[in-house]
Amino acid sequence: MRRAALVRVAELVLGAVGERQSELSIELAGDHRMRRFNRQYRKKDRTTDVLAFPMREALAPHAARFATNMLGDVVISIPQARRQAIEVGRQLDDELIALLVHGVLHLCGYDHERGEKEAVRMHRRERQLLRAIGPAPRLVIHRTVKTERRP
Repeated sequence: MRRAALVRVAELVLGAVGERQSELSIELAGDHRMRRFNRQYRKKDRTTDVLAFPMREALAPHAARFATNMLGDVVISIPQARRQAIEVGRQLDDELIALLVHGVLHLCGYDHERGEKEAVRMHRRERQLLRAIGPAPRLVIHRTVKTERRP
């Protein structure tokens, strides 16, 4: 995984949403960890593709004491991202970027689960950001294994 490229995408998204000075953490997880997080925080006993844990929302009651530029955490399931990429016929790199954009928007207050109007607003913003980012940088290191042909 090319972490530097993923960080660069996160920086582009933060700049585009007016959060250039903000920070976030990105965790790449497996299905077991994602399922555990999803069960613990959303009461859904299954894996999921991306989860966002907004820090500002959690610290709002204590904003004066804990002034921070930390937006929160985005956790992405690599196995789920891979399955979804295969399902829709796109590269894993593109799926990871789409999930990162989705997670960052959640950290910025967008929430497609609040209703149809908010879902449309969020999906529109996702498309704008993905167009602005342009072609996906290589996030996944693809290795070629050479094999010898035997007669």
